[in-house]
Amino acid sequence: MELNQQTLERMRSMRLNGMYSAFKSSISSLRSETMTNDQFIAWLVSNEWDERCNRTIKRLTKQAAFRYNATIEEIDYRSERGIDRNQIERLAELTFVKEHKDLFVTGSTGTGKSYIATALGYRACQNGMRVLYANTSKLLSQLKMAKAKGTIISDLKRIEKAQLLILDDFGLQPMDAPGRAFLMDIIEDRHDRHSTLICSQIPVENWYDVIGETTIADAILDRIVHAAIRIELKGESMRKLRRIK
Repeated sequence: MELNQQTLERMRSMRLNGMYSAFKSSISSLRSETMTNDQFIAWLVSNEWDERCNRTIKRLTKQAAFRYNATIEEIDYRSERGIDRNQIERLAELTFVKEHKDLFVTGSTGTGKSYIATALGYRACQNGMRVLYANTSKLLSQLKMAKAKGTIISDLKRIEKAQLLILDDFGLQPMDAPGRAFLMDIIEDRHDRHSTLICSQIPVENWYDVIGETTIADAILDRIVHAAIRIELKGESMRKLRRIK
């Protein structure tokens, strides 16, 4: 008994929390007696592995700062919104993130753009990827404040490191000169290196007007539009339909 207690204390001091919990439960359940030594060690390691994976997912999900809770499994394909289940399932394999491709999700308000984006973002976190979710206007405003405080370089680096950046509500507010410059920095830093997922009520062909300055708009859109994957949602607002039901 003293040896087991000493082992538990050492596991805890080494932060082997998965092994600690598993070994502690095995003492009271006598589980170890039903396994060979190899099986018992493999079971302890498996518990530690699962514990660390779960901690990583929680950390990445917290850092992503998602606005919604969303999962791929709960996407509603019943409504006529132009969602291709096969396309969503292929995107959920995250090949587009691994290949550094961009993704646009457009459609009128309430059609589920943010939900799909968040579901893909959460799936990326589950696969150990760094994700950052942001309302576009708020992000650009935060970068203006960061520049005033002198932290703009570190903030841009944090955005650059995200393997998947989700820019939600793109184009709801016209961009001013500083906002355009920051967006250009973000897109330039990420081009051919990491994926950007943009959700917008504005059709892609109108994004030039949203960005507002032709030269910068050309530079930004030339880097993201041509090879981007697109999902165009249709139909009425899901929020409206749920209220009617």
